[in-house]
Amino acid sequence: MNSRTESADSGSDRSHCPRPATRAVRAGIETDPTHHAVTPPLYLSTSYAFTGFGERGDYDYSRSGNPTRDLFAAAVADLEGGAGGWVTASGMGAITTVLHALLPAGGTLLAPADCYGGSWRLFDALARTGRLQLRLVDFSDTEAATAAIAAGADVVWLETPSNPLLRLADIAVIAEAAHAAGALVVADNTFASPVLQRPIEWGADVVVHSATKYLNGHSDVVAGVIVAADAAVSEQLGWWANTLGVTGGAFDSFLALRGLRTLHLRVSAAQRGAREIVELLTSHPAVAKVHYPGLASHPQHELAVRQQDGFGAIVSFELADADAVPTLVAGLETFCLAESLGGVESLISHPATMTHAAMPADLQAAAGITAGLLRLSIGVEDPADLVADLRAALDRVGIN
Repeated sequence: MNSRTESADSGSDRSHCPRPATRAVRAGIETDPTHHAVTPPLYLSTSYAFTGFGERGDYDYSRSGNPTRDLFAAAVADLEGGAGGWVTASGMGAITTVLHALLPAGGTLLAPADCYGGSWRLFDALARTGRLQLRLVDFSDTEAATAAIAAGADVVWLETPSNPLLRLADIAVIAEAAHAAGALVVADNTFASPVLQRPIEWGADVVVHSATKYLNGHSDVVAGVIVAADAAVSEQLGWWANTLGVTGGAFDSFLALRGLRTLHLRVSAAQRGAREIVELLTSHPAVAKVHYPGLASHPQHELAVRQQDGFGAIVSFELADADAVPTLVAGLETFCLAESLGGVESLISHPATMTHAAMPADLQAAAGITAGLLRLSIGVEDPADLVADLRAALDRVGIN
């Protein structure tokens, strides 16, 4: 009997289940059987030798399986409380895989009216080819959402918080309604990350991430992750990811696993900055409206308190003068004008012309995406510097 087994059997602290932050840090640590490296090695090989004719090992070809990628997938699945996970080459690759695996041909997809522009573009394109029937729903209106589900659906797609308006969906209520109607629930958890929200705990069947964002956190990887609550569904998703050829690369997985180890630290620091930014925005006369679940005035604030472990570090706001957007962004020094989010650096984006540019103007308007709307991804810089920079930008628009 080895020392680890003896300790566990003797009832020592080793039998205690570590908390999520510890599991994220320790994922893959001290698992190298060859040289006993503390951090897991990077397996770049595309092919793996058979031990003999017809005798395949754990891996044969890296599109189908890779040790480094599997470590990252398992770590995210563990944090999300799922039965299994898969890494894809992008967040859109994860979404594509889920649709092929879970949505029958011609099936009905219910999606948020204010979802990420790239998601909408894919949903709309597939609807136009007849691959699926698309119905857009305001999931922040629980009564309307459950009525839409009762009218018929195969897959219910949630973004909570949504991109970019930070609307929340009551996952538990919607999941109950969806399952009663025979539908599966997929939750995009990119904005919250498993540090703040674990949709499977509330009844979701599948969780997707753009791992490009918070999971990796350093703006140097493009990747996606899918986590399923059920092992059989997970295997189905893995089969489709391999068949479609959208599985992620080993080096990206290596970097993302490294990033995952500091997820809880980064999110905590970014939330501190977000709170101070929100305080500025809510008090400045150049700002007409602030979208942030941490505000008591947010329509789903109480749901955020109940469903999430924090309010996140994405803040959207609308200028009183939409024409002032170029002036505001022109001189920013600690915010990059760029797409994406969730990195250690702070970003500002203009959804109408950037992330949601593919959506026609009428759909943008219906979703609440205005010309004056700006989205902030708060990084881990000193909050005082972020506030000073943004205050100067708001003062430049000339509304005092």
